Amino acid sequence: MRPRGGYGVKSDELFDAADREGQAFLIRIVQNRNTVENEKILDEIRKKRCAGKVKTVIPRDSRRGLKEREAVLQIRHCSFAIKRPQILNKIKHLESSQEVNVIYVKEELKGKAIEPIEWFLMTNEPVEDYEAAYEKAVWYMRRWKIEQFHYVLKSGCAIEKLQEHSMGKTTTLVLMYSIIAAAILNITYIARIHPQLPCTVCFEEDEWKVLYCTANKTKKPPEKPYTIAEAVTYLSWLGGPKRAPSDGPPGVKTIWIGLDKLNTLLAFKEWLA
Repeated sequence: MRPRGGYGVKSDELFDAADREGQAFLIRIVQNRNTVENEKILDEIRKKRCAGKVKTVIPRDSRRGLKEREAVLQIRHCSFAIKRPQILNKIKHLESSQEVNVIYVKEELKGKAIEPIEWFLMTNEPVEDYEAAYEKAVWYMRRWKIEQFHYVLKSGCAIEKLQEHSMGKTTTLVLMYSIIAAAILNITYIARIHPQLPCTVCFEEDEWKVLYCTANKTKKPPEKPYTIAEAVTYLSWLGGPKRAPSDGPPGVKTIWIGLDKLNTLLAFKEWLA
């Protein structure tokens, strides 16, 4: 979670509530808050010695025209007691300072003309060594898939356009669409991680046969199932123009458009039967 424009009064109250209720938080921070010793937390953690390094894959950023890449990330960590903003002095149950752990993650770049990754993460979870700091950094890296899930839920399933008048119906629909969004992500990432698996891991027999025939413009389906990677390629052909190998794997938007068209074809086939 990354509060827009950093964090302030509401976030401080949230941190306090999390501590009192025994809940953990992990956020990305941008404001250079003061410690009780009047030091700046971001300045101080930059000075710390690198505790360790980790390799990870950074997803492509289509908005900035950046391809997927492998990155080496340096990890630093330190504990701080940060001051509360003066405006919160009127709230009697809040302490004057908050004990937090800050993790600094920065990408090593050698001769690449791109902006390196730089994250400042704050948590109330214990961070006593590199392994604990790395664990929290991995938690934050999971946000890419979480953001993809919400993207599919909001844009693909149009969850924000629901006009139900009761919370019960809205909750049921959100649950149903969440299952659909998770299924779309499941197909997308299984094809990337395990491309040689048979398409039957995600598709029934009539589904993969209709998909093959439609994508390849033929009336004769294959006798045996093809791979899940091939199935996703065929879905991408339904969801848009054929892609060049250099374009990378199909994204979730292409997949959900392809699945929508496939489901329409399957419903029409059922109606004809």
